Amino acid sequence: MQRTLVIMVKEPRPGRVKTRLGRDIGMVGAAWWFRHQTRTLIRRLRDPRWKIVLAVSPDHEGLTSRIWPVDLRRAAQGSGDLGDRMRRMLRGMPKGPVCLIGADIPGITRGHIAQAFKALGREQMVFGPAPDGGYWLIGAQRYGALPSSLFNKVRWSTENALADTLASVPGTRVALLDQLRDVDTVADLRH
Repeated sequence: MQRTLVIMVKEPRPGRVKTRLGRDIGMVGAAWWFRHQTRTLIRRLRDPRWKIVLAVSPDHEGLTSRIWPVDLRRAAQGSGDLGDRMRRMLRGMPKGPVCLIGADIPGITRGHIAQAFKALGREQMVFGPAPDGGYWLIGAQRYGALPSSLFNKVRWSTENALADTLASVPGTRVALLDQLRDVDTVADLRH
C-alpha cells in the first residue's frame, strides 16, 4: 500500500495566511515567512518512502499556482471548516496509510514522518500534539473506513482541539508522537 503525506498549504498572499502572526510582524512579513517556510518544509520532507500531495487553498488559485513544485500532485481543500477539509483529504487519498500536516511547523523532520507511518503499522490513528492543545499531524491507517464521527464537535483553534478530536474517535487505537510547535504568533516564531 502507498504511504501518502498530505501537506496543507495556502497561497502565501498578505492578509490571507498567518494573519495572527501578521498582526505582530505585518501581513507582508507573515506571507513571506510562510512562503519560505513551506518551500523549506517540502524540500526537507521529500522521501522515496512516501508520496507528497499538496492540499491547496484557495482551490482554483492553488491548483494553478506557480509557487508550489510542479512535480507534486495537488488536491483542492474545498470548502468547510478545518475538520471538513482534513476529512476530505484523508478520505480522498489512495488506499493505505495517510498522514496530514500543516506547513507551519519548522521543527518537523523526515524522522517524525517515518515515526508516524511506523505507528500506523500498529495503531489505527496517530497524532502529533502541539503545546497549544492542538496537533501538527494526524494520520490514519485507511485499511478500513475512517470513523464517521471523526472531527465531530471539535473546537478548532482552541486548547481543546486534540482532546476533542480524540473524543470524536472512541474505541480507536491511537499513537501520540513527539510534541512540536506550529507558528501562529511571534512568540511561536521565537521558539
